[in-house]
Amino acid sequence: MPFTNVNGTRLYYTVHGKGGPAVLLIHGAGGSHLHWPSSLRRLPGATVYALDLPGHGRSEGMGHQQIEAYAADTVGFLDAVGVKQAVLVGHSMGGGIAQTIALTAPQRVAGLVLVSTGAKLRVASAILEGLWQDLGGTVKLIAAWAWGPEADPDMVAEGWRAMEATGARVVHGDFAACDRFDVRARVSEIATPTLVLAGSADRMTPPRFGQWLADHIPGASFHLVEGAGHMLMLEKPAAAAAAITTFLHS
Repeated sequence: MPFTNVNGTRLYYTVHGKGGPAVLLIHGAGGSHLHWPSSLRRLPGATVYALDLPGHGRSEGMGHQQIEAYAADTVGFLDAVGVKQAVLVGHSMGGGIAQTIALTAPQRVAGLVLVSTGAKLRVASAILEGLWQDLGGTVKLIAAWAWGPEADPDMVAEGWRAMEATGARVVHGDFAACDRFDVRARVSEIATPTLVLAGSADRMTPPRFGQWLADHIPGASFHLVEGAGHMLMLEKPAAAAAAITTFLHS
């Protein structure tokens, strides 16, 4: 799979499909392109890119502590792979990145799919402190909140191990970036077609966060995935893929 250089950093990504709309999958805090199951990385009728942000997965770099810096890297990635405009699909922190790009570089955004996210992403101080003091224990605590009651325990364990392997510096930076993120005063300026997906069992960004986004982004639609927690796309991949495919073809 390919790498590309963005702002002096070597970033890893996957790409699948030819023709149709370009779709860019943007993972959340402490994640990687593997937070997107194959059913989403292989959406029919689209060219789908899945990026490892700096310091995550197979990408180089140290990560950031500002959503705006990740947004700049994401736009730089679109430049590097020659995509002028894409549908941005962002999960949690990735949803913050997608919203930021829609506000700062709207000409690059053909549509938004905001998954398990909000216009503000406040993080408890206990998590921010714990990531420095006890990375393993805090990551397990995050996992306990991030996954819904129907999630496969093996998948949950794999998820927290992968986040722990990302390292305290990057994971803490991500959650600090989320804690600073707040575009509630500006989301009504987003003018691109938008789909908001939320899990009924999400305890990190409860469904009311997604409903608020859909209510304040002009023309946005809201779709609730029953039984899904914060890791909606991994817990209910078929439901997520169906909703996004319908949105793309609309």
